[in-house]
Amino acid sequence: MSDSDGLIFAFALNGNGGGTPLTLDAVKQWRPQDGTLWVHLDYTASAAREWLENSSEIEPVIVQALTAEETRPRSLMHKGGMLLILRGVNLHPGNDPQDMISIRFWIDSNRIVTLRHRRVMAIDDLRRAVEEGSGPVNSGEFLEQLADRLVWRMGTVISDVDDCVDALEDKVIAEQTYELRQKIAAIRRVAIGMRRYLAPQRDVMAHLHSEKVEWLSEMDRMRLREIADRTTRYVEDLDSVRDRATVTQEELNGRLAEQMNKTMYILSIVAGIFLPLGLLTGLLGINIGGIPGTENHWAFTIFCVLLLVVAGGQVWLFKRKHWM
Repeated sequence: MSDSDGLIFAFALNGNGGGTPLTLDAVKQWRPQDGTLWVHLDYTASAAREWLENSSEIEPVIVQALTAEETRPRSLMHKGGMLLILRGVNLHPGNDPQDMISIRFWIDSNRIVTLRHRRVMAIDDLRRAVEEGSGPVNSGEFLEQLADRLVWRMGTVISDVDDCVDALEDKVIAEQTYELRQKIAAIRRVAIGMRRYLAPQRDVMAHLHSEKVEWLSEMDRMRLREIADRTTRYVEDLDSVRDRATVTQEELNGRLAEQMNKTMYILSIVAGIFLPLGLLTGLLGINIGGIPGTENHWAFTIFCVLLLVVAGGQVWLFKRKHWM
């Protein structure tokens, strides 16, 4: 099978966990009696769009939603079938997890059409399962297994983000550096970015188990309900991560501000001590007549002692006023 025509792979599911691989020509000749059809396409390919628009018998408005450039998690029931758009975390090397990948599919009792542009690992899991003979046996089980794999990978990423927040909270107590602010801001961006798609996906998952379609069994509905509960928990975890990161950032800002205030306070004390000393040295350093002590060999020593006395007096005064 080649994806040059937009077909990444296709199977005719045999109802026992396995399936027969199909080409795009075989997909066009498929009939419901051949088994549940699963077609996985790259929606950016012209051949895939041509099949969707002319041969798939999917309503044009559904095709338009499946191939839209910008999507958000949603579901739509239409004539016994279901349009679903979900998101999965981006676990490809060098990519950010919050750059969530869109997976779009149309599913009914006899046919599953999934579309993507970037690779989705949850789909690869199901493909391997079908090749090994342990995949979904029907449309309802496919939906449940795909949703489960998407949510499972989200849980791993969210757990890692939560651990990062824990580590940053400990670092803020032990050290206060401006580099920590960048790390905390990065964690907040990850949490906000993931929640942007996961919150509407939670609503979609919450409604899936109650959709009135004949190809969803009671066991499928129960499992979808559990997946919806896990999705809700992950959204709550992201909210917690975002709030904790905000509190940690405020704590870090407060500690940095306190550290800066202490530094400025010390500098102010030093400036306060040397200001009168500088005034005295400045007055005696002008090159005009009448400077006292110019003919006295002890004048410099006496003046240095005077400066020490003045500095000591200032220190005593600052301590008496509890400024030091």
